[in-house]
Amino acid sequence: MSKLSRRAFIATGLVAGGGLVVGIAMRPANQAKALAAKLGPDGEDLVHTYIKIDSNNVVTAVIPHSEMGQGVHTALGQMLAEELDADWERVQVEEAPAIGEYASYSAGRRYLFANVEFPNLVIPTVDGMMMNVADLLNLQITGGSMSVRTTGILAMRIAGAATREMLQQAAAESWGVPFEQVTTADSHVIHAASNRREPYAAFAETVAAMPPSQTPRFKDPADYKIVGKFVPRRDIPAKVDGSAKFAVDVRVPDMAYASVVRSPVPGGSVVELDDGAARKMPGVIDIVVIPQSSVGGMLGETISTEAVAVVADSFWTANEAVKMLQVTWSETGFESVDSDGIYAQFERAIVGGTERQSDRVTGEVSAEFASAARVIDADYHVPFLAHTCMEPLNATADVKSDRAEIWVGCQNPLGFRRDVAAILAMDPEQVTLHNHIMGGGFGRKARPDYAMQVALLSRSVGRPVQLIWSREEDVRQDFYRPAVQSRFRAAFDSSDRLVAWENTYTNKNEPVEAPLIPYRVAAQDIGYVSSPVHIPFGAWRSVDHSQHGFFTESFIDEAAVAVRRDPYEFRAELLQENPRHLAVLRRAAEEAEWSRPLGAGRGRGISLQESFGSLVAQVVEVTVTDGQLSVDRVVAVIDPGLAVAPDGIAAQLESGIIYGLTAALYGEITVENGAVVQSNFHDYPSVRMREAPRIETHVINSGHNIGGAGEPGTPGIAPALANAVFDATGLRIRQLPLSNFDLNYQAKEEGSVG
Repeated sequence: MSKLSRRAFIATGLVAGGGLVVGIAMRPANQAKALAAKLGPDGEDLVHTYIKIDSNNVVTAVIPHSEMGQGVHTALGQMLAEELDADWERVQVEEAPAIGEYASYSAGRRYLFANVEFPNLVIPTVDGMMMNVADLLNLQITGGSMSVRTTGILAMRIAGAATREMLQQAAAESWGVPFEQVTTADSHVIHAASNRREPYAAFAETVAAMPPSQTPRFKDPADYKIVGKFVPRRDIPAKVDGSAKFAVDVRVPDMAYASVVRSPVPGGSVVELDDGAARKMPGVIDIVVIPQSSVGGMLGETISTEAVAVVADSFWTANEAVKMLQVTWSETGFESVDSDGIYAQFERAIVGGTERQSDRVTGEVSAEFASAARVIDADYHVPFLAHTCMEPLNATADVKSDRAEIWVGCQNPLGFRRDVAAILAMDPEQVTLHNHIMGGGFGRKARPDYAMQVALLSRSVGRPVQLIWSREEDVRQDFYRPAVQSRFRAAFDSSDRLVAWENTYTNKNEPVEAPLIPYRVAAQDIGYVSSPVHIPFGAWRSVDHSQHGFFTESFIDEAAVAVRRDPYEFRAELLQENPRHLAVLRRAAEEAEWSRPLGAGRGRGISLQESFGSLVAQVVEVTVTDGQLSVDRVVAVIDPGLAVAPDGIAAQLESGIIYGLTAALYGEITVENGAVVQSNFHDYPSVRMREAPRIETHVINSGHNIGGAGEPGTPGIAPALANAVFDATGLRIRQLPLSNFDLNYQAKEEGSVG
């Protein structure tokens, strides 16, 4: 049986206006039966791809996304349980396996057909097509703050509602009563007129054989009992009592440990290796040169350059032995590159404007600048940033001649399975991947290089191997948040109205809308030039929003100051045509008491950022004393459309703010002689507890489409902080991190920074 026929069937129907539709529809009637053997023991019935019910009436939500501290298992479980009318106290959550049935079809549907309304009869066809595409792309991604707003809306909610209707139908047929008289509550089907009440488990086997509805009726949000309410996080108890199993906790019989080192300059290969001293170290099992490999995927090509690995009886032994290796690496041509040279390259690209691409062009930009009463300009740049997840990169593999097993914590289990299979020259069906909860991901654990390495190591030494990257290797061999330079001009008329906005920046990635502004400016020209460098880059929390949030919200502040306007009032005036944005901004100003006077050396800054379908406004209060900066208070307001898990959203806001604050204060990866300089937390520090501000979060349920929560808190903290520093000192910060500047010195000598 082909892969297609395992999870799809041919459906026919008529669209409005006539015309036969023949296409691929997802979720055939027999799929639950086929999947059951893969997902649970005897005594459980898989009544839908996402729902298991056991004989004790315990409902298990099968979640097709990875848990890395963001609470996605709980939030998606809430959405399913709400529409299923399940008793939350009897709902369990487990992560779906890395198999094609759990490819993220909903993400493709959400982004490719975001504004398309399909006739009901065509929806199975569209869903089936997207399922096939997602499977072919091996897409089971967790990232982009998309889990709730894609899988939650287009899969979990539908699964719950469809299963609820099937349970009602099964009970109605069994009891011989009309469907309309059967209700559901607390994991039971009910017929009030005859006083019948049976648990879902009584009908699970029947429901598992029924074809699910593709277009079930959803609950009215006014009737929600679980969504939008506080419920205990399903992942927290195990993390508190220590029973939670991360990938680094995996233990396999006869397992060895490994540590690796790669060329300090990206792309280098081994020319000469002196491993004599390392091999003499007690406990060393083998020393392996891992060949270069590469795989392509949704995130672009992942290149894992040659590495030297020490395999030993403990990680400590392996990591100490790595330090004893004498490796001569090949030259790459980038040995003379440094950070100053990279920024000089960016400057040349912007000045030259070579092959500039447009994001948005509106109005008569050139004419407005030519006739302007006032023009201001500014240059900003931000550095490369590393991810530095709490749990270092690690994976365990056991590779045999005809099969492989891998244990890992990653953001794309299906993609990782494909990539490991590819480098082992195996069919993906020969690879079993066990995904674990993660101690942070932030985009780094969507890249499979470390999993590819451990698979090759296990095959080389003929036994299970657990590879753990040292923190030094983690920092120096990252897929970094790109360094970016951005140039702005703004034009004002004789009435001090902002009439033109021009912005050119280097290197565009995702999301494509990141550099756009929500403010009413008639003439806009926003675009970019390509200026690639040899430092590998990848997704970092909030992706391009992390750069452009700082750029645009700092420069709009400069525009306000240029015409002697209050930064909040200036923004509010430009948002009159965007009431949703204005409401978020206004709420933040109110909660922060924006007009309340502050003492000498204190300042307040504001920002507004739209990202991943959510709006976030932040107000930051700071104190600058003798050049020392203290971040005192952050007020954050988010409008995610609907807060599925309000406490989870608050936690994600706080997390994103701390992550972004770390970057704004300290985050900087620099390059010397083609190599990354930083190596650990002593030279790549994070915000400590004593430095953390008081954070106040507020959630607005506006009723708009559900937005993300994991990333939107990060982009706005840097500009709000920089604007607050300006308010306190008169210094305009245009480069990050702030720790590079002596605020007292710069104040005396320049009056601006950057």
